[in-house]
Order: sequence, then C-alpha cells, then structure tokens
Amino acid sequence: MTFSIQPTLEDDNVRLVPLRETDFEALYEVASDPKIWVQHPNKDRWQRNVFKTFFDGAMQSNGAFKIVDKVNEKVIGSTRFYDYNDKEDSILIGYTFYGTAYWGKGINLSVKKIMLDYIFQFVSKVNLHVGASNIRSQIAVGRIGAEKVAEQEVTYFGEQPKLNFVYQIDRQKWAE
Repeated sequence: MTFSIQPTLEDDNVRLVPLRETDFEALYEVASDPKIWVQHPNKDRWQRNVFKTFFDGAMQSNGAFKIVDKVNEKVIGSTRFYDYNDKEDSILIGYTFYGTAYWGKGINLSVKKIMLDYIFQFVSKVNLHVGASNIRSQIAVGRIGAEKVAEQEVTYFGEQPKLNFVYQIDRQKWAE
C-alpha cells in the first residue's frame, strides 16, 4: 500500500506541516530551551550544533513535521512518522517535542490524535520510542492508550545509542 508519511494534518488547534530546511531557525528557537530536554535521553539537544544534527536527521527521515499553533501561527514543536514496516504493518511516531509554554495544554493529545486518525487508515500498529528516563512522555503516551511492549537501544541520527521504551497502540484499541 502506498501512502504519504508526511501529509499536512490539522485540527482546530494545531497544523502539522512537512518540515523544510527553511524551518530550522523557527524550530531551533523552540528547541533551544534546555528545559525541554531535561528528561530526554539526549539532554544537550538544546545546543545549536547538537540540534542541527537532530534537524538533519529529521530532514532525511522524509516524515518530519513542524507543529504550528493555529491561533498565532507560531512553530511550537516537531514530531515525525518513521520506520514503516510493511511485514509488521506498523510505523513509528516519535522525536516529538513542544515548547514549554504548550506543556499541559492538551497539545500532545491533539497532535497524536490527528496523526493516529490519519495513519490507522494504512497500518494496524503504531509504535512509539520513549526515553527510559522520560517519565513525562511515558505518562503522555499512556494517556493515548499506548502500552509498553519492549525496551530497546535506539541510535538517534548522529548520536550515541540510548535506552528507550517501546510503546504500542493498535488500530482496534484506538478506535475504542
């Protein structure tokens, strides 16, 4: 089956727009806040050169989005689809971050809902990588119904491997 892992998606609150090279400065303005990365496996991603490596990986993934607040048209974060697996009928969602001003405002739920509603037209399972020490994100993916199914060393683009938990949600559970 053919489908795009980088469509434009939106709801009343946010718009997910395919990430472009020209988005670097606006996205780095958000990512340069060290508080975003405190629980993340890559705690120094707020540094420009480290974030540039992350951004380059996002561009090469061909599935990354900038997340735009529809009220003020500001870039507020990023997320992506990646590693589609035809045999397992699955895809991953991850590399998600938001500016701290948007924490606790329901933005993650909005973003995940529009991504899952879209992608479950094409796959039966979605996996999410979450850093082993990232309690905030573990709670967030649990709220959307994802369950921890594994632990895995993940090598982020241009970075050292880090322990991640793998969470999974399937189409049927999402529909409920």
